[in-house]
Amino acid sequence: MNNEQWTPSPAPGRRERAVDVLVIGAGPAGLALASRLAATDPTAGTLGVEVVDREAEPGGVPRHCAHSGFGLRDLRRPMTGPAYARHWADAAVHAGATLRTGVTVTGWSEDPASAASLTVEVTSPAGLERITARAVVLATGARERPRSARLVPGTRPAGVFTTGELQRTVRLHHRPVGRRAVVVGAESVSYSAVRTLREAGVEVVAMVTELPYHQVSPATALDARLRRGVPLLVGTRVSELLGRGRLSGVALRRADGRSTTVACDTVVFTGDWIPDHELARRGGVALDGGTRGPAVDGSFRTDRAGVFAVGNLLHGVEPAHTAAREGLLAAGPVLRHLTDGARPAATRVPVQVEAPLRWIAPNRIDPADPRVATGGFTLRTESRLAPWSSLVVSRDGAVLHRQRLVRGAVPNRTVRLSAAWTEQLRAGAGDGPVRISVER
Repeated sequence: MNNEQWTPSPAPGRRERAVDVLVIGAGPAGLALASRLAATDPTAGTLGVEVVDREAEPGGVPRHCAHSGFGLRDLRRPMTGPAYARHWADAAVHAGATLRTGVTVTGWSEDPASAASLTVEVTSPAGLERITARAVVLATGARERPRSARLVPGTRPAGVFTTGELQRTVRLHHRPVGRRAVVVGAESVSYSAVRTLREAGVEVVAMVTELPYHQVSPATALDARLRRGVPLLVGTRVSELLGRGRLSGVALRRADGRSTTVACDTVVFTGDWIPDHELARRGGVALDGGTRGPAVDGSFRTDRAGVFAVGNLLHGVEPAHTAAREGLLAAGPVLRHLTDGARPAATRVPVQVEAPLRWIAPNRIDPADPRVATGGFTLRTESRLAPWSSLVVSRDGAVLHRQRLVRGAVPNRTVRLSAAWTEQLRAGAGDGPVRISVER
């Protein structure tokens, strides 16, 4: 994609503007949504769709991932991460959306309780702007929790990364990162970090996870351990970072109290995702206590009229093709909002999970419109669920649905729950929240 296909910053002197739909975040979810919205012409006019992103280039996380494997499930062809990012950016621009990078949305201009208009404050190298939209879609994604937020003690040496920082350093800036690395985590993104390190010529001396097992497919774990020679230390946590100036090693502590030190000059903290929800919170959008992202119903609607949320802002973290699919599916609800007008605020039924389940998305249901655009719910668990465990959906003590987990489940991997039971809420039976529990 040529740089001329999107505008890095707004034109000088443009201070007050209005658009139909403002999409905040140019990752796969935001770009896919914009491509479908801009290609739709429901009123025989031109639907003004604008996407803004604070990064210098569109595409989100995939543009940092040089490995293949993207595009297989949604585009039916293998692509690298950068090619996948370019595909969705091109699709949005060719459909007629305006795509602007280097633009940061700093806050909301009006009273968050007011639904009269949706106006945001924007800053870029060209100055300050106010953009008013009929609908705003939050697609700001998620980020990994850094070392400081994990409260890992020790010194503050160079050589400490998250996966995103590692990929930017290696892929975008082409700078060396070290010689010997420890990867903290054993989920999908952790193995992506291993691949990036090895391609950069770094020896991965260990992967460590506090859980008693890895959280990927057996084939992926075996490939890293046997073919690539990366040992996996389970039931182990990093208790301290060592070194002055440059990292010299990490202190590890096992669940049984034993401790050891591993010499390394690089450590990569992976996973432990945090939704980038700051803008949603500033806009008065209610957050879900489980996901920590905006609380949404099956149509990606938040509790604030005209504000939608899609992608990994809602669940950290799903593959790029899942985020893109959500963006495509959210186009319908956004168009209905534009054509039908803002619906009166409905009493939406909360969907809550019980331990050992961690969270569920979507986490609200509108009884008048109980459809779930994605066709089902996404869940995560805090501990292993044995094969043939059941997910039980109930309300006010009445069981609405049971679903067997033939293969069980582990933390940091997606569990899917059918949405077939949601139609039962249309009758209005019960008045409490829907609860999802595990029957072993």
